[in-house]
Amino acid sequence: MLLYVQRELVNIWKENIIESRDLSYAIVGEFLANLKQKFRGEDDKIIKMVELRKIEQEEKTIEKFVQEFRRVARESEYEGKSLIKEFNRGINETIRRKLIEVE
Repeated sequence: MLLYVQRELVNIWKENIIESRDLSYAIVGEFLANLKQKFRGEDDKIIKMVELRKIEQEEKTIEKFVQEFRRVARESEYEGKSLIKEFNRGINETIRRKLIEVE
């Protein structure tokens, strides 16, 4: 099973398991559950990044949008200019124009 997984973190995990000789899984289900548990954090980050890209202000107030955006942004990998770009993409066109026109 380990040979089919090719991410860099999986290789480190594989080496740690092999070194500790903890290869005594009673059933394949245990192995898969353990594998999912070890790498769930990566999936969660990707999900938050996708969620951040989907957030749009639509009919929400800007205050509500900002709070929702902050909640998801905190758990994503975005920061700096990338985060600003996602924020600008999500707000209404009218507000975006007004922000651009402000000196």
